[in-house]
Amino acid sequence: MPLPKIATPTYELELPSTGKTIKYRPFLVKEEKILILALESEDVKQITSAIKNILKDCILTRGIKVEELPTFDIEYIFLNVRAKSVGEAIELIVTCSDDGETQVPVKVYIDEIEVQKDPNHTQEIKLDANLILKMKYPSLNEFIKNNFDFSSNEISSIDRSFDIISSCIDMVYNNEDVWSASDCTKKELTDWIETLTSNQFKMIEEFFNTMPKLAHTFKVMNPNTKVESEVTLEGLTSFFG
Repeated sequence: MPLPKIATPTYELELPSTGKTIKYRPFLVKEEKILILALESEDVKQITSAIKNILKDCILTRGIKVEELPTFDIEYIFLNVRAKSVGEAIELIVTCSDDGETQVPVKVYIDEIEVQKDPNHTQEIKLDANLILKMKYPSLNEFIKNNFDFSSNEISSIDRSFDIISSCIDMVYNNEDVWSASDCTKKELTDWIETLTSNQFKMIEEFFNTMPKLAHTFKVMNPNTKVESEVTLEGLTSFFG
């Protein structure tokens, strides 16, 4: 007689980028094994493939393209899928900010972690009186590079910055014309970025600085000084550090 099938629970989650509710399920043991093996390989292609395929399988709502989701959506989904798989709380060690050295254990509950949004954030950047640059959010590849790319420290910060910016340009337009980034090569986009003024480049940097991000702020008490201070964790790796 074959072993009985085990019913997998399903949950709902609201995507921070659109407010759309999706259904998902936890990792299965075989999927977590694939992910662990991929991470141990430190091969970015293998890690990308594993995360993409696992999230595709865990997201039950049709029409969701993992490759096109913003980084903060992917982090939020990944965090919640993992929570339903291995536990609702994460135990971390944080450093008290008042003395910069005392470390204390804390327990962070995943349902309290949200994507924070800056009210001044915009995807459209007015470069001059006529020209507007429309940006798109970093997607799956940037999620991998930010969280699981073990070779990223070999790339210079300026090259990394240009790579991210060029990959996030959606289009440039004015009242008469539209130039789509999809019609340009990476070199053409990089060369165009180099023609910007310092102020224009800073406006693009502000897009990334104010972009929605996974974050959680809580208070900790230093047992030595009895001083209470706030700690803010940002980005997926902060919650698994």
